[in-house]
Amino acid sequence: MTRGSAAFNGLAGDVARMIVAEHPDTVDRWLDDEPGSWGRLAGLAVMEARRRLGRPLAEPERRVVWDRLWRTLEGERLDHG
Repeated sequence: MTRGSAAFNGLAGDVARMIVAEHPDTVDRWLDDEPGSWGRLAGLAVMEARRRLGRPLAEPERRVVWDRLWRTLEGERLDHG
């Protein structure tokens, strides 16, 4: 699975949605701009993507995971207005 593939993009989106759903307290801290909250969520997302792939992520793959997570979080921000 390569970083530009639809399959990887789908995996990254699935991971982002899972992390947001399973860590609502950290998402709330991110919404409140609490230092460290983004780093925690980003780290959790990378670890989950790595677990699913069974290997470390390349730097461009990490960036895709972070991008999908950020977009998912921004959707949460819009929902909480």
